[in-house]
Amino acid sequence: MRTVDVVVIGAGLAGLTAARTLTGAGRTVAVLEARDRVAGRTLGQRMSTGVPVEMGGQWIGRTQTEVLKLVVELGLETFPTYDSGSAVTLHNGERTTYSDGTFGLSEQAAVEVGRLQAELEALADTVSLSSPWESPQAAELDRRTLDEWLRANSDHAEALAFWAAVVPAVFSAEPAELSLLHFLFYVKSAGLLDVLVSTTGGAQELRVVGGAHQIAERMAAQLGESVILGAPVRKIAQCPADVEVDHDGGKVSAQRVIVAIPPTLAGRLHYEPALPASRDGLTQQIPMGCVIKVQIAYPTPFWREAGLNGFAFSLDDELNPTLDNSPPDGSCGVLVGFFEGTHARTAARWSPEQRRAAAVATLVKLFGPEAANPIDYAEQNWMEEEYTRGCYGGRLGAGVWTQYGAALAEPVGRIHWAGAETSGVWNGYMDGAVRSGHRAAAEALAPLTGEA
Repeated sequence: MRTVDVVVIGAGLAGLTAARTLTGAGRTVAVLEARDRVAGRTLGQRMSTGVPVEMGGQWIGRTQTEVLKLVVELGLETFPTYDSGSAVTLHNGERTTYSDGTFGLSEQAAVEVGRLQAELEALADTVSLSSPWESPQAAELDRRTLDEWLRANSDHAEALAFWAAVVPAVFSAEPAELSLLHFLFYVKSAGLLDVLVSTTGGAQELRVVGGAHQIAERMAAQLGESVILGAPVRKIAQCPADVEVDHDGGKVSAQRVIVAIPPTLAGRLHYEPALPASRDGLTQQIPMGCVIKVQIAYPTPFWREAGLNGFAFSLDDELNPTLDNSPPDGSCGVLVGFFEGTHARTAARWSPEQRRAAAVATLVKLFGPEAANPIDYAEQNWMEEEYTRGCYGGRLGAGVWTQYGAALAEPVGRIHWAGAETSGVWNGYMDGAVRSGHRAAAEALAPLTGEA
């Protein structure tokens, strides 16, 4: 049986950050990864043209300082997402281009969306990032879904249709599936709602040259043989003097263990002794979002010549939204789009050919007849990934934060929890994953150095 100071379960950004921090402090680690690759919810692929595309998390905002620091430390570079020109919105068959903050909505709808946004952001400002369940109005905010709040505060059909499209674009879940408190916490963790949905100045501003998956790959390379692939963990047993982790192919003994996988997957492991009811109940209440990400390639980014930036919202179709995902040199054109929430669950029942046809048909509506003839198509159904079971992250429905939230990052004996879902800043994003890895490593280090 192998013996180390700390076992880390999961070789995504959170787990690898934790392991890198621990080794930097002189501690020995073993990183157990169920897949045959590292990088978790980031994933690189190449189109038939050889152009690299990203089938998982890819964008970095300028306020996501921890992941940006990591990019620099690892010798990677970023470049701005293409954002010159007008965006497109399609609603009730009517196509609108715009270059302001209206999202192509009618004047009345834009005013109503702005009013609702201001009220939501004022509520978000009252939420505690460190302990949302202790926020002043936590019980009231948590008993309602976002959908209930929106419909109670507006009857404007176009404005409500906008929210029904933008919420899945951020959460891969429907407004009815989210606690209002969770929505507010998530917005505050990013700063503002505009930051979440914007390209320049927002969460989609930067891309990593060659792909964000390289962040994890380079960390794993630094850790060398400490990273063990193809090693699904089956059991975590806490003993009086240590903790033993059973995985396919062996067993590791350590003083501490960091579980850096989505909460719903963490709940599927076997624990001895059993987890407290609060933690076990939590893992049953955080399903992953539903998303199928698609990349559609063209000989050129033809939409740019038409004065469009590739960003489009369709309030009418299953594919929504789209962005320009072309290589930095513009040598070919790539549009990235998403089936999300209800649309993802619907599209998951289609064949790949049907999904491609639906995606291309939507792009024709948005960008014109040139979109009808792509040279390549790639897709990633994250709901079918055995060791992810969905993206972008876990969501909390009504009542979950106030009933179970305290257990989300609270250690259980020798077990510590990491992952983007456990971060108070940039929750659900790559930056949040990195932050959670630093926090969990610090927690595990404290007793090892006599600080606890």
